[in-house]
Amino acid sequence: MSTKYVVKESFAGFKRAKLAAFTSVTALTISVLLLGVLARFAFSAMEIGQTMRADIDVEVFLMDMDEDRIETLRAEFAAFEPVSGVNYISKDSAAAIFQKEFGTEGMSLANLAFLPASLKLQIHDEAETQAIVEIVGRIEGYRGVDEVTFNRQLLEILEDRMQLVISAGGGIGLLVLFTALILVFNTIRLTIYAKRGLIKAMKLVGATNGFIRRPFQLEGVLQGLLAGFIAIGLQWIIFRFVVPYYIPQFGLLSWPFEKWYYLTGAMVLLAIVMGYFGSSWASRKFIRESRVSN
Repeated sequence: MSTKYVVKESFAGFKRAKLAAFTSVTALTISVLLLGVLARFAFSAMEIGQTMRADIDVEVFLMDMDEDRIETLRAEFAAFEPVSGVNYISKDSAAAIFQKEFGTEGMSLANLAFLPASLKLQIHDEAETQAIVEIVGRIEGYRGVDEVTFNRQLLEILEDRMQLVISAGGGIGLLVLFTALILVFNTIRLTIYAKRGLIKAMKLVGATNGFIRRPFQLEGVLQGLLAGFIAIGLQWIIFRFVVPYYIPQFGLLSWPFEKWYYLTGAMVLLAIVMGYFGSSWASRKFIRESRVSN
């Protein structure tokens, strides 16, 4: 009987405070939608950054030396912590690469064989700039090494931008979450106020605060569930029609972890959790205050 009452009262809350319920669902929808869009853009930005970072190599230009010395250097450099692989580029290979990049205009220069042999070091994606700088310093001290190059400026810019994405995205996300919780809190408060007479009557017949709170908590869950599905639909419209139309280069944004259901499931779950905690917060506070005033 109590379960039936809880379910019935939770749905009845939508009718008693229609404007408040609409406001709450709208706030939750907008909040979850903003977080979903932000998450997808942030994930794509991080993915692009990781791709660009993976293309940053350390290239070690070598003086003329025998193959045994080259192999020794290759083995020693491969043992360094941030290094994931080492490729040897001979003079002939360097000339071929030069000709491929510059076309027939570079053919006469490539035939001069002025290009040195080199070792190209692939670096782990998670390696920090300072660790790479330290490795470069060590390599420069090796006998037979002429010059060591890597795009330090680009790597530092990528790290700064990725940190900015994480910090800004996290800050905006927390602000949106807090705002939505406040709106749900106020909505449930209005619903409780509209039912203050019924709450007093239930307390007179011995109903516990926990029993009185359950319909409001379920109402918050239902609001979150509804808001979550609406947010998913709006997100699909945004990324299916709006974004490709106005920003074509963003029309193929990848889903987090390459699957659509991770983000959409997280959006629905987040909306439910926000609805539950917002309603629990409000109902606990105002039902307790009602008890004290009586």
